Amino acid sequence: MPEKIPQKEILNARTRAAISVALNLLLAVGKGVAGYISGSTALVSDAVHSASDVVASAAAWLGLWVASRQHPSFPYGLYKAETVATLVSSIAVLLAAYEIGRQALLGCVSIPDTTIALPSAMISLLISAGFGYYQIRAGKRLNSPALIADGKDYIADSMSTAVVFAGLVGSMFGVMLDRWAAAIVSLFVFRAGSQLLITALRDLLDASIDRETEREIIRLVESHPAVSRVKQCLSRTAGGRFIVDMDILLRTPSHRVADRVADTLEEDIVKNFPRVVMARVRPHFKEGSVVTRVIPVETPEATEVYPHMARAPWFRVETVDNSSGLVTDVKFYKNPHTDAARKRGFLVGKWLLRSVEPDEVIVSQSHGGTAEELLKEAGVRIVTWESDIQCDLDGEAGDREH
Repeated sequence: MPEKIPQKEILNARTRAAISVALNLLLAVGKGVAGYISGSTALVSDAVHSASDVVASAAAWLGLWVASRQHPSFPYGLYKAETVATLVSSIAVLLAAYEIGRQALLGCVSIPDTTIALPSAMISLLISAGFGYYQIRAGKRLNSPALIADGKDYIADSMSTAVVFAGLVGSMFGVMLDRWAAAIVSLFVFRAGSQLLITALRDLLDASIDRETEREIIRLVESHPAVSRVKQCLSRTAGGRFIVDMDILLRTPSHRVADRVADTLEEDIVKNFPRVVMARVRPHFKEGSVVTRVIPVETPEATEVYPHMARAPWFRVETVDNSSGLVTDVKFYKNPHTDAARKRGFLVGKWLLRSVEPDEVIVSQSHGGTAEELLKEAGVRIVTWESDIQCDLDGEAGDREH
């Protein structure tokens, strides 16, 4: 079932977030011990950065755990728990940027023991960068903003570690460059944290989904033959996922058909757009000023309804004024599928729905064929042949003779 797919994604993402918590804790302890033994203030500061990442990763895991819960008090789900986790991660990144900048400008100048600090910085750099890119890719695949935020946090951590590594290399040659490099990196870290913060706030404030995706959803709905048009489409993001609330105008006054069409569209939206976790479609019917009536005939001059709709050579299409009941326009369409060897009823029914868009179809007798069933499914009224329609045809045929 479609609704189980996002749940599976959440569980997968939650496992990755738990691994991230453990890895960040390992990096923080490793850097801290190596920095203390080697006397590297920069490495100790980087350990503080990693320690803040432990808090951010734990928030991501907690957010994903809460997002997988279901509760009747939250009918729209708890997906925004991921957004809260993203918000916490962004704050952690901003605090790390501040710490890096503060250490760069105000930290003490010292020459550390590079035989211990340099290998530790190199290993930490490789782990942080590698896992960060891995986490971002997993977050994009699983549509998890919390994992993406956590991955970017790892990249920010690897950048600060790269600054430490460069400073340690400089120390080997008596050149202290770590202070200025750290100041530059802190600006990049601050920029990354600001972007995450803006994304989280947009989600918390119920920002709509991107316009292109919304237009694609509307096009999918309006392609249904029973739908006249989308009256209103309201959408919002929820933890990297989408919720769609839509009002549509149908061509049918039948509540049974309207309910069936709405159910089908809700399933189609979730199926075709994996990031949509909930779709609500409310059908409405507004009777137009005219009715499009279709009558199968043998020739344009015929006054009798052709007995088999799918085999009819021609279709008479009348525009009928709703208020007066008078025919205001008449057109004739040649049946392009009358000689089809297979699936004639299906082809004719689809063609009528797409090319003519009838409100009602006149038949001599209801045979319940494929074409009729398709039209009924789309909300088209199937009307049996009546004498008053016969009189209309006879009268118009007489007018043409004169």
